[in-house]
Amino acid sequence: MTARPVPPALVSALAGCAATVLPADPPRATRVAFFREDGAEPVPSPAAGAAGEPLELPVALPDEEGSVRVRTVPALAFGVGEALPLLTRARAAGGGGAAAYWGSAAVLALQLAARGRLLPGLTPSDQDAWRFGPLEAADAERLRELAAAMPPPAHAVPLEPAPAGAEPWLPRPETLLRAFLDAVADALPRTPAARLAAGGPAFAARPAQRLPQQRAWAAGVAAGHDAGVRLSLRIEVEGLTASAAGAAAGSAQSPAARPRFRAVLQLHSLADPAAVADAAEVWAGTAAAAAAFGPRSRTDALLALRRAAAAWEPLRPLLAAAVPDAVELADEEIAELLGAPVTRALAAAGVQVHWPRALVATLTTTAVIGPEEPGADGGPPGTDEAPRVPLPAGSPLRFGWRFSLGGTELSRAELDRLAEAGRPVVRLRDQWVLLSPEDLRRARARRDRKIGALEALGAALTGSAEEGGERFDVAATGWLATLRERLADPERAAREPVRAPAALAARLRDYQLRGLDWLHRMTSLGLGACLADDMGLGKTITLIALHLHRAGEEETAGPTLVVCPASLLGNWQREIAAFAPGVPVRRFHGQSRDLSGLARDEFVLTTYGTVRRDAGRLAAEADWSLLVADEAQHAKNPFSATARALRAIPAAARVALTGTPVENNLSELWAILDWATPGLLGSLGTFRSRYADAVEAGGDPAAAERLARLVRPFLLRRRKTDPGIAPELPPKTETDRAVALTAEQAGLYEAAVREGLAELRGSHGLARRGLIVRLLTSLKQICNHPAQFLKEEDPRLAGRSGKLELFDELLETILAEGASVLVFTQYVRMARLLERHLAGRGVGTLLLHGGTPVARREQLVREFEAGGAPVFLLSLKAAGTGLNLTRAEHVIHFDRWWNPAVESQATDRAHRIGQDRPVQVHRLIAEGTIEERIAELLARKQALAEAVLGAGEAALTELSDAELADLVALRGAEPRRAAPEPAERP
Repeated sequence: MTARPVPPALVSALAGCAATVLPADPPRATRVAFFREDGAEPVPSPAAGAAGEPLELPVALPDEEGSVRVRTVPALAFGVGEALPLLTRARAAGGGGAAAYWGSAAVLALQLAARGRLLPGLTPSDQDAWRFGPLEAADAERLRELAAAMPPPAHAVPLEPAPAGAEPWLPRPETLLRAFLDAVADALPRTPAARLAAGGPAFAARPAQRLPQQRAWAAGVAAGHDAGVRLSLRIEVEGLTASAAGAAAGSAQSPAARPRFRAVLQLHSLADPAAVADAAEVWAGTAAAAAAFGPRSRTDALLALRRAAAAWEPLRPLLAAAVPDAVELADEEIAELLGAPVTRALAAAGVQVHWPRALVATLTTTAVIGPEEPGADGGPPGTDEAPRVPLPAGSPLRFGWRFSLGGTELSRAELDRLAEAGRPVVRLRDQWVLLSPEDLRRARARRDRKIGALEALGAALTGSAEEGGERFDVAATGWLATLRERLADPERAAREPVRAPAALAARLRDYQLRGLDWLHRMTSLGLGACLADDMGLGKTITLIALHLHRAGEEETAGPTLVVCPASLLGNWQREIAAFAPGVPVRRFHGQSRDLSGLARDEFVLTTYGTVRRDAGRLAAEADWSLLVADEAQHAKNPFSATARALRAIPAAARVALTGTPVENNLSELWAILDWATPGLLGSLGTFRSRYADAVEAGGDPAAAERLARLVRPFLLRRRKTDPGIAPELPPKTETDRAVALTAEQAGLYEAAVREGLAELRGSHGLARRGLIVRLLTSLKQICNHPAQFLKEEDPRLAGRSGKLELFDELLETILAEGASVLVFTQYVRMARLLERHLAGRGVGTLLLHGGTPVARREQLVREFEAGGAPVFLLSLKAAGTGLNLTRAEHVIHFDRWWNPAVESQATDRAHRIGQDRPVQVHRLIAEGTIEERIAELLARKQALAEAVLGAGEAALTELSDAELADLVALRGAEPRRAAPEPAERP
């Protein structure tokens, strides 16, 4: 089957469409039509011409009054081969609907094809066609359930025009579903190589091949499969009541004492799963058998038996028997039937094996992991609150085995005696048991070994372990079992939760207290952790509280090293000063890279770029109690220089902070958690083969569940919409985000201050006011970006503005959450620079400013609210009032408007009636500049500030020369280097 590639843009455009099937003869010509129930175009131009056939489609759907009426809507039709990827993606996206329904049908069709359930035949017009068959009872039941779940739009195309006043005649769900499945079956085998396999064009070429001379043959195939039966083998046993002499496992028994086995051939009707009969009854031709299995039952049974005998040779004598009834089984044949190869071969032929329930006993093998003796040294004792030594430093644990047969635990000596018996049927503790020799051999080959503490913890948390390519359940013992319970179910831990430190100058919300308690529990055990809360939930303050708590305990006191993007240094310093006043904090960055005289409760702030250069000093010159990686996705590439340098810094405990623990693939999650707790997830190769490949492919829910059990204790992920969090959040959360100027910005800023103050000397009246406004405007533009101030025509944007770097950091997190954002600036030129910058990064934007016509303005608002782009760039004057933009969950003020009422009105474009999600407001402030001083004034004296600055810059024009010089002077923060730190692509 060949199909044109479908553009990703078309996949997105069709996401909200319904779908229905348009059957054809031959089935491979069937089409799938996508349409919108509201009658709109299914794909907006120009994507409509990228693929598919536009058509006008009559559909019958209920109107507002509940009556079904036919109306014509525009649709886009695809051949079944082109439609398959569209439908399966609609199913994967969730949300239900007709397209997702046909996606489920497509998955069923692909599964049937993968199992080889394909039959040749002819259409009513004698054209060659494939269809699915023979179907097992489970397949038929699945079809019935799927047909019953078909939504109305999925079969909304009338079969023919209805008479006036009559309800339209719609396809029956069962008929339309089978038509779609057969269309997939007829299209899949017709590949370029099919002609070679088929020996000719029939059943291989896409053009119609009329074969009227094969009508009788096709009817015979249909009778032998579609209307046929399936087989099963019922194993009967005689002699189970023989003497129990020699009851011990493996004792010699006389042939007369051994049970005798035979396999009885049974027939099951595909049409009626409840109809079951022995083959002998069907051959006898009883009326009941004829009614249950039809007149062709013998022919159907012989065809099925031929397939079964090809799968397992002992069934071949039944083909020559006058009445194919039963076969006697020797020990070797019983062992074969118990083995996986024969079981799989018979299952592929549609034959199930039914053993006597009282005889079969399953040999189960469980891995047992724990200390040699409960409470032994090398890890946390089961009764203690915390480990005596950090877990990673503990000695290896025992990885042993536990065996049971039918729920009865066996010793290794009993296993050996069972193996020595050399038979699949043996007596164990006064009862006969049926045991696969292969299972017994593998069990005896299992040997105890030692395992590392973290590997043992990982196995205990997932509840399974892999050995020799097989997966086994795991039972944890001793202190490992206690630790597993403590991590997997912390609510059951009998201990007092950690309280907020007295030195914390803030009240933690309940979910933040739970986060603090979780971080304390993990770090006190010597384990790392990843706090992955949504932006705005307070990861920073929670970490500050953890530092204060650890500083108050003798065994955990020590300095904390925070590694973050350079754009967040100022924010961290401000947060620490606000919430932990008196706690010393220093920057290890730029020229200020000194670690001498560290206090036991000190914070040290540094950047990822500095860590790449000075990891050796940071590792050697301090004993870190806590190492924090903020925006930890910067180290998501484990092979990068950043990740290697970060791993080289030892610490008693490590914590990763990130709102996006997984951006592209699960290897990023491995990198973050393996940095926090090295060894927990094994090597990257093992992690990918054991979890990531299966989970990312979406085909192994068990692997996904194991991975979730493993990482859940080490990763705390809360969203703003989670129950128990959203009610606690204020409707609007506002955050000032400080950022340092680059060296270029600092030079331009100081020059502008120097020249502006010189021009002001001796000026008066309106001229003086004009000069002040020009100076303030220049300083604000420099704080935004040098290219805006210099009016560059074709500027280089990256690496020149601290605000732009912080903006990129914020936007990366916002977009990773799938959220939308309003970006306000009072300068149209700055908005255009941001538009250009984001276009280069492939981020969709909309731009509204004062020059936007009214009609276009309304169109932009509708487009944003409909999800047309995640970023809306807005001129503050043009868009600060009158708009309803409740799709946005975030608002960024790229530059400050010094009238707080104007800023608040702009924020209320998102934070208004109709908004049902918390709104995060981010104000970008350049450290050490006039922006920071105005922000401090607003924060300290809000009421006075509103009175003084109610008119924005106009109030500042009345300041004296000395007051103005103090206001605009650059101070405090160290400027960033002119050349940005070497960026490392993750």
